[in-house]
Amino acid sequence: MKKITTLLLISLTILSFAQVDKMEPPFWFEGMNHSEVQVMFYGKNIAQNAVSVSNNVVITNVVKTENPNYLFVTIETKNVSAQTLKFQFKNGKSTFTKDFEIKKRKENSSLRKSFTSADAMYLIMPDRFANGNSANDSSSELKEKADRNNPGGRHGGDIQGIINHLDYLKELGITALWSTPLCEDNDETYSYHTYGQSDVYRIDPRYGTNDEYKQLAAEMHKRDMKLVMDYVTNHWGAEHWMFKDMPTYDWFHQFPGYAQSNYRMTTQYDNYASKRDARYCMDGWFVPSMPDLNQSNPLVLNYLIQNAIWWIEFADLDGFRVDTYSYNDKEGIANWTKAITDEYPYFNIVGEVWMHDQAQISYWQKDSPIAKIQSYNSHLPSVMDFTLHDAFGEVFNQNSASWFDGTIKFYENFVNDFLYADPNNLLIFFENHDTARFNHIYQNDIKKYKMAMTLMATMRGIPQLYYGSEIGMAGDKGKGDAAIRQDFPGGWKGDANNAFSASGRNDLQNDYFNVTKKLLNWRKNKNVIHSGKLTQYIPENNVYVYFRHNDTESVMVIINNSLEKQKINLARFQENIKTAKSGFDVISDKKIDLTQNIEIEALTSYILELH
Repeated sequence: MKKITTLLLISLTILSFAQVDKMEPPFWFEGMNHSEVQVMFYGKNIAQNAVSVSNNVVITNVVKTENPNYLFVTIETKNVSAQTLKFQFKNGKSTFTKDFEIKKRKENSSLRKSFTSADAMYLIMPDRFANGNSANDSSSELKEKADRNNPGGRHGGDIQGIINHLDYLKELGITALWSTPLCEDNDETYSYHTYGQSDVYRIDPRYGTNDEYKQLAAEMHKRDMKLVMDYVTNHWGAEHWMFKDMPTYDWFHQFPGYAQSNYRMTTQYDNYASKRDARYCMDGWFVPSMPDLNQSNPLVLNYLIQNAIWWIEFADLDGFRVDTYSYNDKEGIANWTKAITDEYPYFNIVGEVWMHDQAQISYWQKDSPIAKIQSYNSHLPSVMDFTLHDAFGEVFNQNSASWFDGTIKFYENFVNDFLYADPNNLLIFFENHDTARFNHIYQNDIKKYKMAMTLMATMRGIPQLYYGSEIGMAGDKGKGDAAIRQDFPGGWKGDANNAFSASGRNDLQNDYFNVTKKLLNWRKNKNVIHSGKLTQYIPENNVYVYFRHNDTESVMVIINNSLEKQKINLARFQENIKTAKSGFDVISDKKIDLTQNIEIEALTSYILELH
């Protein structure tokens, strides 16, 4: 009996080694440029096993780390058709297998189109947009439960809620959707923003499933809309399972343990920066609950590259927005970005570079003339125009123009476009999920909103709207982030105000919605706005005039930011007006006579199609 018990214990011990708890990526695709796939196996003492793979597929590398629970096996999948491979693990007489599927790739996947200046992008925080499935508001697997009464808690918005209201977005004129991250975030509190991810291969169950995310993309494509994933390369959350059992000590930046980032992104290119300051910018943690990923570790970098490619292929994505782009290891993030765009040459990626100087923002855009001085290229196609955002937050309260104040700030912002490699591929916006809300700054003055939307709809770049702007949503950031991330009215059963329908909106909400809808839908088919030239004139009396023009069309934009009616001397603009006799104002639907000087009311804008 004792001998049988001993044998049973030995068998159980062997079986404890014979398991794979996690395999990432969970599968791959045929015909990929990134054909050498680093498959990470995780399980108790998995590294003690010898590994082989079926079907004559070549293992090109096996990496064991100081943690025996990880094994990194690289296989060459070039010319390997769709099929199921078997990895075999052997430890003495004990053997077990794990299936790894190579899936068929979507036809022409590598040539997928992405968001461009022809699009209008809509940013949502999914937890605050719409609750389409109340059954998933909380999950037994995850710590934080839904509590809509807690402004900073989870409120129950989800992927199904987004799908349910895609027609609302289409009516508005939106062609691309950027959602803040949807992958699992198991923080005890504040998990709704989902930037502290705990599993980057899994959609948070409180938002839905991986398949539902894939369905979202499919439903958007039916409507000629594009899905942009918010990707985080800089950090994960402290609840990430790999942080709890690290593959290597240097998978995350260690000081040892936590050290706060100094947030001084200028150290990334400061010729005089101390090594300590540069390190604390790149390697310091964004906040204590977000351990900083080490992109200079080849295993980490390859993991992030493959995870990004996997999501593009699996969910059929159309673009990325990358969080905290300029906090990453600058060489590592450049290699990550290049790997994505090598796989998908037309795939657009916009990086968050929250700085207040055009030269410093330009540094991070692909082929930047500024970065070229230091022989650096980020390969990042697009950056966010934060200096224009800064101007949006001030100009419309500067109604008495001066040398520095008023619409001259818009003019000077675009003067500096010579610093950018591709100014037409900048993301332009007047607010997002981290900033003060435009309608709070301007106390829901719809005249000022109309002027801002005039510029957003006609200027170079890719316009991005934050959810609720189009119905006048506001909120005081000084009271905390929850104030700028309120629930969209009508997204929850029983909401008294349903802003998703014209009949449910109040008069002011409809005024906001209608002007936004008119401008964005007009913009959809205007190549002169998408790719036309820009000619701007120095503002006079706080009136900013510019033209968008190509060989066949010309649009004259007039923004009167003063508190008085202004007379416009058209002779000054003759080089652009040329032989046009009239202009059709897109906003008011009125014809404006251009054979004589015109008047424009205070705090009013025109978008004139010249004829």
